[in-house]
Amino acid sequence: MAADAGKVDPMKQFQVEPLFGSESWEIAGYGIAFTNSAVWMAITVALLWAFVFGGMKRELVPGRWQMAVETFTGFIDDMLEANVGKEGRKYLPYIFSLFMFILFANLLGLVPVGIIPGVHAFTFTSHFTVTGVLAILSFSIVLIVGFWKHGFKFFSLFVPHGTPIWLLWLIPVIELISFMVRPFSLALRLFVAMMAGHVLLKVLSSFVIDSINGGAVFGAFIGVPSLILMVAISALEILVAGIQAYVFALLTSLYINDAEHLH
Repeated sequence: MAADAGKVDPMKQFQVEPLFGSESWEIAGYGIAFTNSAVWMAITVALLWAFVFGGMKRELVPGRWQMAVETFTGFIDDMLEANVGKEGRKYLPYIFSLFMFILFANLLGLVPVGIIPGVHAFTFTSHFTVTGVLAILSFSIVLIVGFWKHGFKFFSLFVPHGTPIWLLWLIPVIELISFMVRPFSLALRLFVAMMAGHVLLKVLSSFVIDSINGGAVFGAFIGVPSLILMVAISALEILVAGIQAYVFALLTSLYINDAEHLH
């Protein structure tokens, strides 16, 4: 019985569940339940707003909070200038918000709030629907900027400079397919990275629990190494959380650069 009680389902952490009795809420036949995913999105937005608002004091001698906000802002500004040029400055609010939202979401999913009964962290960036919406939003901006600035000349993006005439029937098709796959790959990269890490942590936690239930020998030879590995992977996941937010923002800026300059 103890062993059965210690079973851990590594996929249960990704289950979207309605809260506060909202499972029956709907508009025009579509469910609008307030889920655990929505709760953690709201928490992320609230913390991000508080972080930015608290760092907008503009003191002559900035405190740590203001310095942190200015550091992140300068980091994104430098990235845009390096990848888009001076035209990238106008995209700073969006790329900054995108980067910080994903970063906060990834980090909040690692907070060990499970020690509080009835509270479970939920990493909504481990759901393809969420990362897909973020990718589609970025891709939509690319399309709007491209057609607004260049009109039908935007299609020249699919014909690289120096393309031989005899390959004009093939290269544009390949470039178009590559272009259309961008939002999918952008969303998939973040989704897979966050989901894989959390699944691995859950699997290792099941090893720890089962080894404890199995006795001192299993606990020493399986539980302890698994626990040490969990700590190491948790530290690695913090790094991955930042890297994935950066990669998402970086690729978005590179795609915007294509829309601005048709490279």
